[in-house]
Amino acid sequence: MFNDKSYSLKMDKTIEVFTKELSSLRTGRANAAMLDLIKVEVYGQQMPINQVGSITTPEPRMINIQIWDQNNVALVDSAIKKSELGLNPQIDGQLIRLPIPELNEERRTELKKMIKSMGEKCKVSIRNIRREANEELKKLLKSKSIGEDEEKSFEKNVQNITDKHISTVDEKVTSKEKEIMTI
Repeated sequence: MFNDKSYSLKMDKTIEVFTKELSSLRTGRANAAMLDLIKVEVYGQQMPINQVGSITTPEPRMINIQIWDQNNVALVDSAIKKSELGLNPQIDGQLIRLPIPELNEERRTELKKMIKSMGEKCKVSIRNIRREANEELKKLLKSKSIGEDEEKSFEKNVQNITDKHISTVDEKVTSKEKEIMTI
């Protein structure tokens, strides 16, 4: 039997990943989630920064990373410099300070484009899930597991679920763009 819930859950997961990617984008405000996508090569494996030190935001424009092992300070420093965040770490013993600069107009426009393209990728993933669901429906119809009326009804459900998820993505894109454009 066809289960549209499983496809809805897949779409939810896609939006969850998209939301996490959005929160890692640098706006003018310090946010520990910005560092989530940066991996550091320590102990022979790639690890997120929050597994080699504790991250705090003592001020709106500052992120502090207290590295637990002195040997990892340089590794975290270079990982941050290599990332696309454009941040300049300041090292003080085992503490790394990340001042968050104001966003200039050029950077805002760049971020807006990035947000739009991330949103598009997410929508493409959601549409692929819809296609997957519709293909399953066609197979069920062919094998006579469901009738044509049921297929049409399920197809309509899948389309409604898809539309709902796509509009959620659009809302998130719009709200993140607003956040970036407000100074």
